[in-house]
Amino acid sequence: MAESKKIVKRAFFEVKVPMTAAKISLYGHSAESLAGKTIKLDLTRSLRGKNLELKLKIKNESGVLVGEPVSLELVGSYIRKMFRTGIDYVEDSFTAECKDEKVLIKPFMLTRNKVSRAVRNDLRKTARQHLEGHLKTRAAKEVFNEIITNKLQRELSLKLKKVYPLALCEIRVFTILEEKK
Repeated sequence: MAESKKIVKRAFFEVKVPMTAAKISLYGHSAESLAGKTIKLDLTRSLRGKNLELKLKIKNESGVLVGEPVSLELVGSYIRKMFRTGIDYVEDSFTAECKDEKVLIKPFMLTRNKVSRAVRNDLRKTARQHLEGHLKTRAAKEVFNEIITNKLQRELSLKLKKVYPLALCEIRVFTILEEKK
């Protein structure tokens, strides 16, 4: 005797992402089965060639699927494209506190010429101080928006220009580690 298996049809479900204008449809059995999944969204076209990749976790809020940002990452090929000979790079990695989350942030800067180690160290320290102060007053979602719209990078670049003029100032990685209680 063969048991009959119930066939469940799959369908497309609309996912809303408040911070981008992108329309996302996911293929699955039900909205509940898609909740908790992680998706990657490439923001290259909307940011005019800046290769940003946004990771979203899908949450089911009363039948409506909403994408909550988890991390934002600059693709390595974009950084390699910006590299030139005769310049130095400065990068850092540290955890910081937002209003509502604990985050990992990795700023990345390219100088216009070769510079001494002291200048690179000063750039790193100044960037860290500015970012930690900036993040304390804002929620994580607000910071995601600022990075996507390039507001945070512009502020940081203007601050660091006093130490040494930069060719590129980006946030390479911004990831939520854990929620504050």
